[in-house]
Amino acid sequence: MKYALISVFDKTNIVELAKELKKLKYQIISTGGTAKKLLENNINVIPIEKITGNPELFAGRMKTISFEIESGILFDRKNKNQVKEAKKFSIKPIDIVVCNLYPFEENNSIENIDVGGPTMVRAAAKNFQNVLVVTDPFDYQLIIDRLKTNSINDDLRKKLAAKAFSYLSYYDSQVAKFLSKENFPQYLTISGKLKTILRYGENPHQQAAFYLEPNNYSPLTQLDKVSGRELSLLNTTDINAGLESIRFFKEPAAVVIKHNSPCGIALGKTISQALERAIEADPQSAFGGNVVLNKNIDIAVAKIIARFKNQLKSNIDIIAAPGINKQILPFLISIRKTMGIYTFGLIDKYRPKMNVKWVNGGFIIQTSDENIEDSFKNWQIVTKLKPNKKQLEQMKVGWKFISRIRSNSVIVVDKDIPMTRGIGSGQTSRVRSTQIALEQAGKKAQGAILVSDSFFPFDDSVKLAAKYKIGAIIQQGCSVRDRDVIKTADQLKIPMVFTYRRAFWH
Repeated sequence: MKYALISVFDKTNIVELAKELKKLKYQIISTGGTAKKLLENNINVIPIEKITGNPELFAGRMKTISFEIESGILFDRKNKNQVKEAKKFSIKPIDIVVCNLYPFEENNSIENIDVGGPTMVRAAAKNFQNVLVVTDPFDYQLIIDRLKTNSINDDLRKKLAAKAFSYLSYYDSQVAKFLSKENFPQYLTISGKLKTILRYGENPHQQAAFYLEPNNYSPLTQLDKVSGRELSLLNTTDINAGLESIRFFKEPAAVVIKHNSPCGIALGKTISQALERAIEADPQSAFGGNVVLNKNIDIAVAKIIARFKNQLKSNIDIIAAPGINKQILPFLISIRKTMGIYTFGLIDKYRPKMNVKWVNGGFIIQTSDENIEDSFKNWQIVTKLKPNKKQLEQMKVGWKFISRIRSNSVIVVDKDIPMTRGIGSGQTSRVRSTQIALEQAGKKAQGAILVSDSFFPFDDSVKLAAKYKIGAIIQQGCSVRDRDVIKTADQLKIPMVFTYRRAFWH
């Protein structure tokens, strides 16, 4: 007799699999809902209690765990002594275990912690040289094809076992996360589920894949290609960086991203106005960039992209937004066939709890930098000259902008319009970041707001800001030379605000 044990939560294609196993002369042992599903489709099964000799108890908590089931999975068919022991105790050889578990990440509760399923999967995966363990419905057809052609080999067995152990690790990590209230437990597993294989990594000779953590509200869980190119690593991380830049805003917001750094960020009364401003902030850098919007793509947005190409001979590589008016899709594709068009749904629930930084051989985990608006109440005007109401409004916009720009960063925000005019980012010298931002802003720096993601260690950035006639400055403060910086700002008659909160982003 050949036996296959089938016990699954996800019953996708399970009837088709069982029918094929029956044709191959397997006796099917099954449990609960799975057995009911198979019987409803005229597939005879051996109820598991007939193998174990025990009834299902404790509202299903005890069902599959038994000496008979685990022995039937675990004994080594190539070991003569173990084969004799199996015969002596009437152990039935279970050669195939088909099992998947309750989706705990979707239904967090103690009762949804599966015990019997993981036990069977683990036993089968350990004994992979004798037992096929199948946890993924997408593998059913492969298994049937290989069984029919008698081409099950060690490589396939080992691959399925590895997949099973990865699956169990993923599952257990969700249970641990549910039970633990600590941000930094002693043992931490970062779990992920494959979303897609990427076109390539940072460079075309590198391979890459995109994984998602379970049970989160990130828009990236809904990321869907509408048209154009497949995503590379940089395309994906640029979309992510774009989402980080605009997700703080309820009003229409647009960002042009390259290498995870904004070329321009802007708000507008409409999403097309926001995009027009984001491109205008630095049209030269926007060439080959990725656009991320917090409102749907409409015909006005499409026309701006067309104008960007026709007038400036520039292209957009990727555009991503919550949704798109499908009627404008042919026009958008006609602008550039290879331009990737992606949607990601609503972003208002996206509040990541933790942030991971990878290092050589490990990782660092930290709480996310959130609640930016709550910090506004701690701001303090430190100069004799006070910023006016409009300047304070632009400072709030600018502080949100800079919180997701690579440090060291200094930006120039337009004096009236909620948009960047200059961005100096990723520099090791703060005054150099200041210089880059001011040079990019040029004449638009006059009367504008200078925003720094940390303190000014010297007054050189303030003096440079005065040369470009900056209207007001906002920075962290907390430098040992704060008095010198404030004194210089007072002498140059530039109002300055301290946030007492740093906005580093790496």
